[in-house]
Amino acid sequence: MRRTLVTCFIIVLLVAIGCAFCASKMVHRGFSTRVAPSAVESTLATTMRSMAIPARYKTMKNPVAVTPEVIHEGMAHWADHCATCHANNGNGDTMYGKTMYPRPPDMRQKGTQELSDSELYYTIKNGIRLSGMPAFGDPGDDDLDSWKLVAFIRRLPKLSDQEEMEMERLNPKSPEEIQEQMEEDQFLNGGKAPASPQMLHMNH
Repeated sequence: MRRTLVTCFIIVLLVAIGCAFCASKMVHRGFSTRVAPSAVESTLATTMRSMAIPARYKTMKNPVAVTPEVIHEGMAHWADHCATCHANNGNGDTMYGKTMYPRPPDMRQKGTQELSDSELYYTIKNGIRLSGMPAFGDPGDDDLDSWKLVAFIRRLPKLSDQEEMEMERLNPKSPEEIQEQMEEDQFLNGGKAPASPQMLHMNH
């Protein structure tokens, strides 16, 4: 009994020292998001995320048949909604991604690819607290668009240059980028008037 109490005391003491050390570093560093999380923070965050996913989402199957058409739909969804932070190829190296805390993970690596389809789906639908990952879509397990997005995430490690080029055309455009695209199209068309910005946006 005495030995158990001593062991518990030592564990609590070590945890307290660890928390104090982390708090000291945080106070010294401040709350800037420009510094990447430490390995300890990343490990703790990943472990807590895994523990927070309900057990039934560990084995749920993707109800969408993985076809080229489904992957293409998921790719279009990714380019329009996810690439701003995650990049078209999933590496997270974007203007927003590089200054988020924690950083968006490289979706091509095993940390993401080893998650089950349903774990990815749960993360998309519910987001991740204390991060930049929001919840997308309506609650529930029958959001086919998000399931198609999961199918595309599996494609990221094998994404081709041609697919990335197509995604660049699908990425959201600022008014300045639309104007630049119009001028480029006009030049390539031999000076003919291109489609209006409204039409370009509608086509997107």
